[in-house]
Amino acid sequence: MSASDLPEQAPSAPGWRHFEHRADMGVEGAGRSPAEAFAQAAVALTAIVCDPAAVQPRVALDVACDEPDLELLLVDWLNALIYRMATERMLFSRFDVRIDDGRLRATIRGESVERERHRPAVEVKGATYTALSVTHDASGLWTARCVVDV
Repeated sequence: MSASDLPEQAPSAPGWRHFEHRADMGVEGAGRSPAEAFAQAAVALTAIVCDPAAVQPRVALDVACDEPDLELLLVDWLNALIYRMATERMLFSRFDVRIDDGRLRATIRGESVERERHRPAVEVKGATYTALSVTHDASGLWTARCVVDV
């Protein structure tokens, strides 16, 4: 039995992972709050491009998104990160996220891309509505997931 034959299981602790989706890639973050789940989804986004541990949190930038629906807020958040990665030519490894009443405010930290050190694998084009969900389970864990176009 291969990993792709195993049934998908809900996360049991904060963290992030990827999930397969045809030619694209799924990102998923889990945490004790929506903000922590969104931050972990951002780490998963970076991990598509390179090893997040290789990205030093040298430069801080602010990100703001306003959307009362948590699922749509997740897409806005990830697309804001993708935009900043492309326009600032940076990678990010630390995400301090606050969500209050449909307003996401975050400080993201990272550094300029260094091709030899970071070895970027792909460029992420955008977050999609495919497999989009933000859920809260009985144990109190929040999960935020969607597919990104690579």
